[in-house]
Amino acid sequence: MRKIFLILFILTLEIFAGTRMCDSGEVIKLLKDDNKGSRHQRFILKLANDKTLLIAHNIDLAPKIEILQKGDIVKFCGEFEPNKKGGVVHWTHHDPRGKHIGGWLEHNKRKYE
Repeated sequence: MRKIFLILFILTLEIFAGTRMCDSGEVIKLLKDDNKGSRHQRFILKLANDKTLLIAHNIDLAPKIEILQKGDIVKFCGEFEPNKKGGVVHWTHHDPRGKHIGGWLEHNKRKYE
């Protein structure tokens, strides 16, 4: 039964891959910035449903949240991509080419887009 549930859960996540997701969560882990290629600020949020998400925020296209700390609440809107650990939200910024709906992060009532 567990295997069936897991397979259905994974299939459900695949259906939602690349879809817009807007929510908020608590920062539970700060990660080093990814400086290979386009630079990204990275951190992990825990949502109200206890799921975790990696936020990958392009800091070449949008400002970095400089004073982000563990325990802070961050609102976000971006594209969701599932993975084995929960998923990644990216495109949390404007798209200079206009192919993606612009996303954003909000921290302490300031929007980063």
